[in-house]
Formats: sequence, C-alpha cells, structure tokens
Amino acid sequence: MGGKLPAQTYHRIQKDKIDSEFYRNKLKLKSFEVERNLKEKYPDFWSSLSKSGLDLSKIREHSSRILSSSILAGALLFSYPQEKIQGLPSFVFERTKDQDKDFSGAKLRNILVSNLEAILPKRIRPLLPQEEALLEKLFSQVMGIKAKATLDSQHLNTTYGLIGIEQHLRRYPGDTLRDHTSDLLVIKEGMAPGLGAWGYFAPSKEKLTQELIDIEKWYAVVQTLYLPDWNTNQPFLKNWYKYRKVLIVNTQNGRAVVAAIADSGPAAWTGKSFGGSPEVMNYLGGPSYKKGPVILFFIDESEREVPLGPVEYDKIDFGDNLIKT
Repeated sequence: MGGKLPAQTYHRIQKDKIDSEFYRNKLKLKSFEVERNLKEKYPDFWSSLSKSGLDLSKIREHSSRILSSSILAGALLFSYPQEKIQGLPSFVFERTKDQDKDFSGAKLRNILVSNLEAILPKRIRPLLPQEEALLEKLFSQVMGIKAKATLDSQHLNTTYGLIGIEQHLRRYPGDTLRDHTSDLLVIKEGMAPGLGAWGYFAPSKEKLTQELIDIEKWYAVVQTLYLPDWNTNQPFLKNWYKYRKVLIVNTQNGRAVVAAIADSGPAAWTGKSFGGSPEVMNYLGGPSYKKGPVILFFIDESEREVPLGPVEYDKIDFGDNLIKT
C-alpha cells in the first residue's frame, strides 16, 4: 500500500520522535550531572575508576541504552539517600507538659503523612532499599513499632501497593457470619466461599481461642504465591508466613493497623498487592474504604510483643507520657 500516512498517524509518529529526543537529552544531561556528583562527592571512588582505565564517556559512546539505565540507577543510588535524609525532620520525642504543651497526637499523624509524601514515589512501584530504610526509621520513631521491609531474609515482591477489602474467613467447620460479629458494616462483606491459605483456624468451635479470633478479625492477605521460591522452599516459607504479623499503613491518612497474614493473594490481574479483613479496611479508611495505597512491613517482635489491631499512636497523651526512640 502506498500514499501518505493519515494525518493522525503522522502526528503521532512526530510526537514519538519528539518525546524520544526529549528523554534522550534529559538522560544525557543527567549523565553529566551524575559524573560531576561522583567526582565531587566520591573523589576516591572516581580516582579508582580513572586508575582502572574505566571511562564513563566511552561507555556512553559504546552503548547509550546501557548507560541510560546505569545513570538512572546511579542517580538513585548516589543522590537519593542524602537528599531525602536531609529533607526529613528529626523525630526525637521527649515531650513533657513543660516542654511542649501544644504537642498532640494529631500533629504526630501530620508528621507521618507529610514524610510519607516526601519519601514515597509519585507512582506506586516496588520501593528501593533506601526508601524502605527511611520508612523503617519513620515508623519506629513516630509509632514506636519496629517494622521491617526484610525480616529473617524474607521480603515480599513489593512493600508498597494497593490493598483491597476481603471477606471473612471460616474459622472452623460450620462457622457463620453471625458468630463473627453483630456489626452490620462488617457482616455485609460476607464470607469467603473457600478457606484461607492455611485452612481452618481451629478444628472446631470449642477449640477456637481468643488469639485465633483476633487473627481472623485483623487478618491480611499477601502475595506469597508469587514469591520466587514459594514452590521450591516449602514447608519453610508456608510456616514462616503463617499468621506473621505485619504493619499496614494507609499512606493517604496515616492510619495504621497491625494484622496477621492468614491468606494468599490477591491475584496479579486485580492490580492489588495486598488484602485486608473488613475490620482492617474499616479502620484504615472508614466504612466506604475498599481500595487504596498502603505500606506493608513485617513486625519485628525481637524486643517486645506487638498486639494485633489499630495502632493509635495519634491518641497518645504527651502531657503524661515520655517517649524515647
């Protein structure tokens, strides 16, 4: 077929060319910036590169595609931590009535939300180790909870993603919604047709303990099925993740919950990375909260036990309590 391209197609091609050229130039400028920063901030490292005969400009000439990826990674690795750390306030809470009568839990939540905005990327994606390290420090100092992105060498495929509401899980054979709660807002979500990843919580109603009741009430869903070694490293992984406590933080309003992993999912095609029980979701965002961005870290209980349920750090009375981190 011959003739001219349709005007719409022509303009789209021209736009693609312009966009490509724009980003190519941006990457080139970024490469110069990173080289300069490397030389100024890490003179010893730069000297070792020179002695080894490695010339970054020659690498750029050899493969612009490889260099583009390297420069982007280098920019994040070398400049990100210093810039972000310098932009964060110092969270050291040693408050008494005489020191700060106006300090309140509400301000504490504002501190958390503003710093989440500073640390997190604009678009949801798996976080860098530097970003996760900053969040660990933030949660420790604001909430007093030791939460880790990586615990016992375990790390989910992502710690930042969308969470969606889940149904109740059957705790024992013959379990019904009315046995769970009388709260109509919670009951309306219904009961899951199947069992959780670890089956029934108890073999019978008589064997159902308060601990198991709390686990089902405050349960979380994570994508264990997509872990690279999930099918090859069992039963270790299945035992490790069973009822593992996690900290879930709503990145939009700062509300936080400690939950227990009790099911595997959601499916990748849903676009969600995590799930939460009706009670978890209700606390994170209210009765109408069905989906939203959250951070999910493992709870490190090596120093103290952390109870399941809401983390009400914003209701601390700083007039009568002294918090040290």
